[in-house]
Amino acid sequence: MAGKNQEAVPHSVPSNNNKNGGLIQGLLSLSPLLFFAFFYLGSSLLAGDFYSTPIIVTFLLTLLIAILTLKGKGMKERVEIISEGAGERNIMLMIWIFILAGAFTAGAKYIGSIDATVNLALSVLPGNFLLAGLFLASCFLSLSMGTSVGTIAALVPIATGLSSHVSVSLPVIVGIVVGGSYFGDNLSFISDTTIMATRTQGCRMKDKFRTNLRIVLPAALVCLFLYVFMGWGIQVDLPSSETNLWLVLPYMVVLITAIIGVDVLIVLLLGIISTCCIGLVFGKLDVHEWMAAMSEGVLGLGELIIVTLMAGGLVAILRHNGGLDFIVNRLFNKVKSRLKGEFSIGGLVFLANLCTANNTIAILTVGSISKEIAGKCGIDPRKSASLLDTFSCLAQSVIPYGAQLLIASSLAGIGAIEIIPYLCYPFLLFVCVVISIIVGYPRFERSKY
Repeated sequence: MAGKNQEAVPHSVPSNNNKNGGLIQGLLSLSPLLFFAFFYLGSSLLAGDFYSTPIIVTFLLTLLIAILTLKGKGMKERVEIISEGAGERNIMLMIWIFILAGAFTAGAKYIGSIDATVNLALSVLPGNFLLAGLFLASCFLSLSMGTSVGTIAALVPIATGLSSHVSVSLPVIVGIVVGGSYFGDNLSFISDTTIMATRTQGCRMKDKFRTNLRIVLPAALVCLFLYVFMGWGIQVDLPSSETNLWLVLPYMVVLITAIIGVDVLIVLLLGIISTCCIGLVFGKLDVHEWMAAMSEGVLGLGELIIVTLMAGGLVAILRHNGGLDFIVNRLFNKVKSRLKGEFSIGGLVFLANLCTANNTIAILTVGSISKEIAGKCGIDPRKSASLLDTFSCLAQSVIPYGAQLLIASSLAGIGAIEIIPYLCYPFLLFVCVVISIIVGYPRFERSKY
């Protein structure tokens, strides 16, 4: 989602005369983020359990630390800064997706759509290709829908259902969906990250797509073959009862509307309506119980919604204190060659994403400075746009407080950190993009820009 002009951060290089003062002030502005990392990891390591420290409490303490770093502001002004960040339109869009996703998933489960879809997948897909098929489905749906969050919301409940029929652990099978969801988030023409990356770098989306595809396709193909290998010989418990194909219709509605380019909010809304209609037709729906199920589905994502709001407020404080500017300017001063320039662009957006937990906002934050680096180092805009999009998705895939892992863990009933080791596609993508930077691939005979 395109942001307002005033959201872009300034990128003036700090004076050398104030080097030490700038370093101290920069570290102070980033202190809430450092506190978050040390507190969450430290308390988890001391307890010997990464799920012992509630993420909400961690964010609450971090926000209290962040409030103390706002100098010269009254308490009302400090709360207003947090509230404006929490109410940023990208944050609110994600929350609406969470609400509709929770309602759709619970409604579909109530009428038996999830079980029917799982049974259909088990009946149609050979067991050896079940994992690879799930990966392809997540890649295809995310490419059509343009959002990793929407893809995860639609497919993780199915993946969770499949895990009870196959000899594969739940974190592994959920990791397949989450990893594949970044394929489309990184490439889709209607993805917010693609739109923002191309706009900030001044290149056409189809040119960025072709460049990006050359980098990500090897990772996707290797990952696909890996899942075929992993799935070879797995034990599959076939459904004992016949599948009612009509109950699969809500998921078909979601898939078809996503493919034709319907907005994700409308896709999920149509999915909810279809669960109601199918349930009424086949007598599987008590309206009050159906509404109660959807209510529980939304409330089940309450922690995710609260954390998302807190993350938005924290980002606003970091931006207000100049923490993001500090990161941008420190890396900008060290750029001297194409190799360092491309790594700097990737590092900039990666660090910004760790701070913002939102890949679209991260690209917006460092987009203008990345364009300057690209111009200074002779980097083609198609490559700089691809690097922005790819590294932002890589960062988003490894932060346990990001929307994707939070919604996946909430729907699957497991910890977000449990999923990270099994994100094969993002890890392979990291290898591919690093190699592409080192060898200067793809090569452009002449720039169109």
